[in-house]
Amino acid sequence: MSSPRLFEDLEVIEREGRPLSPEERVRAAADPLLFWFRNHARVLPWREEPTPYHVWISEIMLQQTRVEAVKAYYLRFLEALPDLPALAEVEEERLLKLWEGLGYYNRARNLKKAAEEAVVRFGGELPASYEELLSLPGIGSYTAGAIASIAYGIPEPAVDGNVLRVISRLLASREDILKQSVKRRMEALLRDTMPKDAAGAFNQALMEVGALVCVPGGVPRCSECPLRGLCLAGREGITEEIPVKTPKKARVVEERTVFAVLRGSQVLLHKRPARGLLAGLYELPGTEGHLSGPEALDWLGVEAADVELFEPLPDAKHVFSHVEWRMKGYCVRLKEGVETEAGFFADREEARKTFALPGAFRAYAKVLFPG
Repeated sequence: MSSPRLFEDLEVIEREGRPLSPEERVRAAADPLLFWFRNHARVLPWREEPTPYHVWISEIMLQQTRVEAVKAYYLRFLEALPDLPALAEVEEERLLKLWEGLGYYNRARNLKKAAEEAVVRFGGELPASYEELLSLPGIGSYTAGAIASIAYGIPEPAVDGNVLRVISRLLASREDILKQSVKRRMEALLRDTMPKDAAGAFNQALMEVGALVCVPGGVPRCSECPLRGLCLAGREGITEEIPVKTPKKARVVEERTVFAVLRGSQVLLHKRPARGLLAGLYELPGTEGHLSGPEALDWLGVEAADVELFEPLPDAKHVFSHVEWRMKGYCVRLKEGVETEAGFFADREEARKTFALPGAFRAYAKVLFPG
C-alpha cells in the first residue's frame, strides 16, 4: 500500500503544468483509499462474513437508514432468516414484523420476491453476475455492484450518495448528482478505473470516506481525508458548494387524526389499502383532518355512553420522503361489547408480537403497547 508521500508527488506533477485527467485522478485515489480503509474501516456485523446473502440484506437495510440503527435489525433478521431459502419461504406478516421500525416496507417485500425468484432461477443462491443480480426485484445498480464486488470480487462500481459526493468533490464536478445521467457517467468512470483485484475494498472505502470524512450535511473533515492531496474541491476551497443537487420539491403537509383504541385486553387496528402510502400495512385507525372530540366519536361510530375513557394525546409529526403528517391523537377506551367499523380488534399481546406498525404511529402506539 502507498504512503502519504504519494500526495506530495501528485501535487508536484500538477504544479509542473500537467493536471491529471478525471481517469488518472480516480486511479491515483485507489492506493490511498485502500490504505486508509485497511486502518480505519468500522467493525460492522455484515463485514465479518461478507457472503452474498449477508451483503444483500445489509445493503437493502442501509438504504434510507443509519448504520447504527441497522445493526440490531440485521442480527435479528439473520437469526430468524439465516439464508435465502428461509427468506423465500417466510410468511409476509412475519417478514414485516422483523422489518418493523426500518420503514420503507417495500424493501422487505422485494427481498422476499427476489429470494423466491433466486430459488427458482439460481438454485437458492444469489447469482455471481452483475447483470443477473440486476434482474431480481428491488436490486438496482448500487446494490448489484455492492454484492458483485464485495461478495464475489467482480469489478463493478457501487455508487450511492456517499460515493457521488466523494467523487464530485475529488473532481470538483458541478454536475447535478440527482440526475441519473450523471450517476451513470460516474459508474462508467469508476468501472474503467477501479482496481480490478480489490473492487470490493475500493467500493467500501469510497462509501466509508463519504460516511465518516467527506460527510453529508456538515463540514467535511478534509484534514483527515486520504484524498486530501488529490481533491480539487478541497484545493479550490469549494467543498461546501459541491455536490450540486436539484432542490427537492416541498413536502405536502397533511393533517390527520389518529386513534389509540382499547377494549378490555384488545386493541383496534386497521389494514391500509394494497396501493399507496404504507400499502398493505397495519395501522392505528385514523382519518384525514383534525377532528374535535365530538367529531372523533362520530367518526368512530360510537356514543359517549359507550366510552369509559376519552382523552386527547399530544400532537405528533411524521415525515415521509414526500409527505408530512401532522397528527392529532385520541386515546379511547370502549366498554366491553362495543363495536366499531373503524377497524378490527386484536388481542393486545398477540398484536404486539404479530403485526408490524409503521414508525409513523410510534408516538401513539406507545399508549397501546407500553414498555
